[in-house]
Amino acid sequence: MNEKLVILAAGLSSRMKKSISSKGVSSEAIQQANQISKGLIGLGKNKRPLLDYLINNARISGYKSIYLIIGEDSKLFKKTYSNNPNFSDLSISFAIQYIPEHRIKPLGTADALVQVMEQYPELKKTSFSVCNSDNLYSVNALSKLREDPATNSFIAYDAKHLKFPEDRLSSFAVTILDNQNKLLNIIEKPKKEEIDSFRDKHGVIRVSMNIFSFKGDQLYKYVKSCPIHEERNEKELPIAVLNMIKDFPGSMQGIPMAEHVPDLTSKDDIIEIEKYLGEF
Repeated sequence: MNEKLVILAAGLSSRMKKSISSKGVSSEAIQQANQISKGLIGLGKNKRPLLDYLINNARISGYKSIYLIIGEDSKLFKKTYSNNPNFSDLSISFAIQYIPEHRIKPLGTADALVQVMEQYPELKKTSFSVCNSDNLYSVNALSKLREDPATNSFIAYDAKHLKFPEDRLSSFAVTILDNQNKLLNIIEKPKKEEIDSFRDKHGVIRVSMNIFSFKGDQLYKYVKSCPIHEERNEKELPIAVLNMIKDFPGSMQGIPMAEHVPDLTSKDDIIEIEKYLGEF
């Protein structure tokens, strides 16, 4: 059974650093948001990093090995999670997403997976899950994904249960599933006026929050050969997934889910995540 979770944490958090906060965000949180990776911002009454809450949920869900993909200068991640006594029962490894010489930013999520799979070749031979470091996925979602018998799968969230402003949906990925919930298409960052047209037969808009499980030996070819997106200038995991299901129709199973996923993109999101953590 799948016991490995890869967490994407090599982004530069540029949108967080550029964002302007409202009055409800503490000066300490603003300072952290401007200086460190957003997954390390202290949250909740104990001011623990968002990543702590995510890793703890993964542990409860049955994951045993965590692979953190971080940037070349991400010493704080290693300082925080190397031999961390809170997670002594887990194996936590670090993979570096190196930036090509001609770029100033990482080459994207598909490239991140290439690099972690090449640095830890065991991932090419086994099943593993992947998720973002700036979303707080529930134990329910992580467990369903880990236990799903399909070769490749992802959580297909009901947009109605995501507690985001309607216009924010256009910053996520809308998915199209068939009658057996097999993935047919992913529409990244759809136009606002298009979103309603993607409702399924039940009237539900299904959103991907970038949480997948893969069979490594099938995925590797597609992340390795993933083209650079013309507009966003990155190698994006959803493009690799679409190329894979083009060659293997029906190979990506959607797992319908109706719950919220806290998202840490801007400084104002800190307030919403603090509220969410206060509910538990």
